Amino acid sequence: MFKFLLPVLILISWFAQAEGNEALTVDRSVSQDIQLSFPNDYDIDPKRGDFEIVNYVLMSNDVGERWAVITLTNLSSGNREFNNEHLIALFADGSRMSPLQYKLNFRGRETQSITVSFGEHKFPILSISSSN
Repeated sequence: MFKFLLPVLILISWFAQAEGNEALTVDRSVSQDIQLSFPNDYDIDPKRGDFEIVNYVLMSNDVGERWAVITLTNLSSGNREFNNEHLIALFADGSRMSPLQYKLNFRGRETQSITVSFGEHKFPILSISSSN
C-alpha cells in the first residue's frame, strides 16, 4: 500500500507545481525612450486609428504567455471601436504581432485600460505601438 502512495504524492506535488507556473508576473520595464531598429521585413504595422497609448505594463509567465495592460485614449471627439489590429508588439527576436482577438468601444476623448493577450512566445515583448 505504501509503495503506491509515494508515486501518487510525487505526481500530486508535480501537478501543483506545474499549475503555479501559469501565474503572470510583471516583466522588468524597458525605458520607452529606448530606440530599437529591428527590420520589418513583412511590413507589419498597426492599423491606423484614433488611439494613443498612454502607457503599458508587460506581463508573462513560465509557460511563455505574453500579456499587457495597456491604457489607451481615443483622440477623436466621436465614438470609436478599438480592435486588436490597432496594436503591434515588438518581441526581442524582432518579430511583430497583434494581440489576440479583442474589441472595445470608446466614447470621444475617453481613456480606458485593457488587458490583452499576445499568446505564447519564446521571446519577451520589448514594446507596444499604435498608429494614430
